[in-house]
Amino acid sequence: MVNQTDRGHQVDALRALHQGRSPGDPLVLPGPWDAASARVFEEAGFPALATPSAGVAASLGYADGETPAEEMFAAVTRIVRAVSVPVSADIEGGYGIAPKELVERLLETGAVGCNLEDSAPGAGGAALEDPRRQADWLAEVRAAAGDRIVLNARIDTFIRGVDDPVAKAVERARLYVAAGADCVYPIGAPIDALPRLRAEIEGPINVGAPPGGPSLREWGEAGATRITFGPGLQRRTAAALREIADGLR
Repeated sequence: MVNQTDRGHQVDALRALHQGRSPGDPLVLPGPWDAASARVFEEAGFPALATPSAGVAASLGYADGETPAEEMFAAVTRIVRAVSVPVSADIEGGYGIAPKELVERLLETGAVGCNLEDSAPGAGGAALEDPRRQADWLAEVRAAAGDRIVLNARIDTFIRGVDDPVAKAVERARLYVAAGADCVYPIGAPIDALPRLRAEIEGPINVGAPPGGPSLREWGEAGATRITFGPGLQRRTAAALREIADGLR
């Protein structure tokens, strides 16, 4: 388990990795789904990692969004224990856990960062949270965490089919940054939206890089500070394993 001294060093290191980056040099955070994949990414030289909830869910036999909180936190704990670099954990929408307890449970895993999304499940499927209510909740998380967690606030306007998703992403980003988010993550934002997002949002911006899309450098030059991959790396690994399995038959 990460001790308090190590945790302080790791959260400082993760926060510093987001600062002062040149446009062509975004922070690239691979997404481990278990301890073995985490070790591979650390051995490859990445300075920090960011777990994907969907990838972890797949490794545990669940559909995305259906992993029980206790299993997600246990999986993150195993990943953190396996590596020496800082780990940020995707903990979805917080599992309905009150901010103080949520922070405590996250810190118990040894993670020093987290993703929190602004979609909420409902009878008609997931929908966007009210932005001001979400900002108030993020402020409570920040108050409980202090400076012990790098908070990445996911913005779901691009994946929920709303009108003018760029403008609504900017509105939400400004509220979330004011609430204490260290970074914002307009998931699903296309590369041509990045220049406006970069111009109108203060602070680091995380993007998800789909396979076969622009290069990591191109994402950075367009305005991305940080690049993650969601479950993409886990799915590519599963596809490769499927080919190996087919070859054994």
